Amino acid sequence: MNLSSVLEEIESDARQYIGRGMVADYIPALARVPADKFGMAVHTAKGQTFNVGDSAEAFSIQSISKVFSLMLAMRIADDERLWNRVGREPSGNAFNSLVQLEHEKGIPRNPFINAGAIVVIDALISVLDEAKDCFLDYARRLSGDSSIGFDEDVARSEYEHGYINFALANFMKAHDNIENSLDLVLDAYFHHCSLAMSCEQLARAFLPLANDGFSPVIADSVLTDRQSRQINSLMLTCGLYDAVGRFAYRVGLPAKSGVGGGIVAIVPNEMTIAVWAPELDENGNSVVGTRALELFAQITGRSIF
Repeated sequence: MNLSSVLEEIESDARQYIGRGMVADYIPALARVPADKFGMAVHTAKGQTFNVGDSAEAFSIQSISKVFSLMLAMRIADDERLWNRVGREPSGNAFNSLVQLEHEKGIPRNPFINAGAIVVIDALISVLDEAKDCFLDYARRLSGDSSIGFDEDVARSEYEHGYINFALANFMKAHDNIENSLDLVLDAYFHHCSLAMSCEQLARAFLPLANDGFSPVIADSVLTDRQSRQINSLMLTCGLYDAVGRFAYRVGLPAKSGVGGGIVAIVPNEMTIAVWAPELDENGNSVVGTRALELFAQITGRSIF
C-alpha cells in the first residue's frame, strides 16, 4: 500500500471539514492559531516515514503531553503508589470536571484528564530534582530532536487563565493527593501542555508505544512491553476525553488528543500516526483530525478490533 497516496487522499477529503469546529479560545495564545492548518505524519516501526500538509510545523500539543508524563512516571515513580493516587477508568465527564473530582474525594478518574495529569506531574516532581527540564529532555530524546521546546507564550497564557486547573489542584491538595508546592506543580503542568512539536516529531516520539516499548530513535527500550500495552489500553479508553467511545467506534485505535488540535494514534507493532488541525468539536477533539484518522482506518484496514 502506498501510504503517501493514502495521506494525499485523506488530506483532500479532510480539508472539506475545515470550518465545522472552533479553535480553542479559552487559552488566548491558542485562539490566535490559523484554523485552516492541517498536517499528518506516519512513522512505521520499520523506519519508513510519510507526511502531508503542515506536518513539519510545531504546535502546542497540550494534553498529548500527558502521555509523555505518564511514560516517564511509570518508569521512575513508585507504580503501586501512583495508581493509588489516580484511577484507570474512563471519566464520562469533561476533562476538567470539578464535580467528578469532588464526588471521588480527590482521586482523579484517570491520568489523561487534567486532575490526573496534575497528580502524575506531582509524582514526577517528588522523585526528580528538575522535573520540568527532565520532561523536556525526555520528549527531545524520544523524538530525536533537541530543538523541541516549551512555548512560553502558551505557558504564560495558561497560567494566567487556568482558574479551573488551580481549583482542581487545590481540591486535591486538600485531600492530601498533592505532595509538592502547588505553584511548582502547576508551573510544570502548564509548561508540559505548552510543549511545541510537529506531527513528524510526535509520530517519532510515540514509536515505543507501537513497538513494545522499544524506541528505534534511541535504539533502546524506554518502557517494558507490559507498560506499553497498559498505556495503549489507557489511550483507547481514556485518551479522547468523554468522546472515547465514539472515537473507538469510528477509528478503532488507541489515541491521545489535545486542545491544540493534535491527535496521535497507535497501530500496535506497525506504526504511529500524528495529525493536527486546530478546530475542535464540543468535546475538545480535532474535527478534521478525527475525520482524517477515521479515513486512515477505513482505507488501510488498520484497527485493533
